[in-house]
Amino acid sequence: MHAVEPPTPAATPSRVPVVLYACVHNAGRSVAARVLTEHYAGDRVEVRSAGSEPASAVDPNVATVLAERGLSTDAEVPKLLTRVAVEEADVVVTMGCGETCPVFPGKRYLDWDVDDPAGQDLATVRRIVDDIDRHVAALLGELGVPIAADG
Repeated sequence: MHAVEPPTPAATPSRVPVVLYACVHNAGRSVAARVLTEHYAGDRVEVRSAGSEPASAVDPNVATVLAERGLSTDAEVPKLLTRVAVEEADVVVTMGCGETCPVFPGKRYLDWDVDDPAGQDLATVRRIVDDIDRHVAALLGELGVPIAADG
């Protein structure tokens, strides 16, 4: 008589977490966080960014600092922070958007105290991007998302 093993449940693809980065202009901090997260996590996280008062373009010094790291902001366009974007996110990270970010029960909110790079020199923006980089790495660790080998 052979032992019959119970059937193995079919593997179901798990949904990746959705992270939304929000700041005032969606031109500096939130863009850097989005680009860094996408670089480190790849398709293991769906990452978005938006601003309560979007600028017309990405901050040129933020673009320069990210380019120094081999990361492009060419596809980045500042977007308006909407209720729908917040509702769809699993984690909402605010960086100076004040009380303009809608709050929904059951959402995970983090507020990162990160300096605004607007109008800052390159050395200061490098320090700010380094700070954001540390926050992103910690968040990915909390989410159980390994950082890509090339990250």
